[in-house]
Formats: sequence, structure tokens, C-alpha cells
Amino acid sequence: MAAHSRYEELARQLSAIGAVKREMGRMLPQDCPPASAGVLTLLDRHGEMRMSQLAELLAIDMSVTSRHVAHVAERGWIEREPDPADKRSRLLRLTPSGTALLAELAERYTAALARYLDDWSDADVGHLNELLARLRTSFGDCRTRAHHDTTRTPAG
Repeated sequence: MAAHSRYEELARQLSAIGAVKREMGRMLPQDCPPASAGVLTLLDRHGEMRMSQLAELLAIDMSVTSRHVAHVAERGWIEREPDPADKRSRLLRLTPSGTALLAELAERYTAALARYLDDWSDADVGHLNELLARLRTSFGDCRTRAHHDTTRTPAG
């Protein structure tokens, strides 16, 4: 087990990752904020879905999800079609324009990472990928835990 001071340093480093995420967000087209990119990415990864499922995956309120969906739909990046199983619901799916935008975003992100990490070895980048994947696995599905675990404190 790592010393307590190592965990304190890790907490500081994870907090500082916000600056990295903001810088990466600046790479996005002006009309595609990070939340929109997140919606598109989830639809690409999971396929068509109802807005309720998207809200759960984003771990945000339905009203906020609705605003994000309206934004990407207005730009033609997704379509909303009636759900054949429940006509009151709509299924969200990527359009070819949304898929093309995702490809552009992936290229921008990859180029930016290559530029910022040009002095890193392939082994270092691979090791970081492994450690980040391991960190995410250790935390599990934080979305479901946040809804069910109200007894824990930040220190506990």
C-alpha cells in the first residue's frame, strides 16, 4: 500500500488534470463544446438510445441532457426518431454528419496529444494508458455508485 503522502500527491495531480481537460476542450470547434462531444461519443460507442439512457451514461439530470441533445440535433449531428417500442419516447442516433465530426475530433485530439507529448517515449505513453485504465477499473462505475452510496464522505 502506498504511503499516505503518495495518495495526497495523487489527489493533487488528479485535481490538476482539469487544466489538461480544459486545454483539450479548446481543440474542439466553437459550436461543439465538450458536453456535445460527450453526447456524440456515447452515441457512437453505445449506439442508438433513449434520452434517459444517455442521461444515465452522462450522469447528469434529464433537463441538462435535453439541452445537450437539442444543441447537437440543431446542428444535424444526431437525429431523434420515435421509438417503435414506445411512441412517447425518442431514440437518438448519430447522423453521418455526427460521425464525420467525431472523426475530426479524434484527429484533433490525437494530433494535440502527439504535440504535447512529443518528448515522451512510446513506452511512457503506453504505461500512462495502462495506469489510467487501471485507475478507471479501480473506481468502477462511478455513476451508479453516486446514486446509491450517500453514506460515504470524501475522506471515507
